[in-house]
Amino acid sequence: MNSARLVRGAVAAALAAVLLTACSSDGENGVPRDWISDHYTSGDTGWVDWTSAPAQVADEIDDHRSALDRASGDNSEFLRYGDDMVTVSPYGSGSLITIEDYRNGYHRHRQHLFNWPDPDSQSFRGGGPGEGK
Repeated sequence: MNSARLVRGAVAAALAAVLLTACSSDGENGVPRDWISDHYTSGDTGWVDWTSAPAQVADEIDDHRSALDRASGDNSEFLRYGDDMVTVSPYGSGSLITIEDYRNGYHRHRQHLFNWPDPDSQSFRGGGPGEGK
């Protein structure tokens, strides 16, 4: 009886892991984390492109997977992907790429995100798997 319960628990845990992976932000509308990791150098707080300006790096990321919204300000570029946000900012002679939760990024950079939805509003939907429900 206990072994059957353990097997059911293990199967449930495996299914949950698969579902969480499928719903992660690297999905069809999410941040292309794997692509960013493959194309840029990992740094302490994100990924680094040592030679390209933020606008060029943001173009590359957006060309790989189109962002839902894009904005710029203070020499930085901002890309929205559902519940996440990519910020590409100046870093030495290149760019620093960071990925953060949309809500946190919105509050940090709202002065540049004029037409982006406020994540604290009742109508905000992140654009993830449950969008439009």
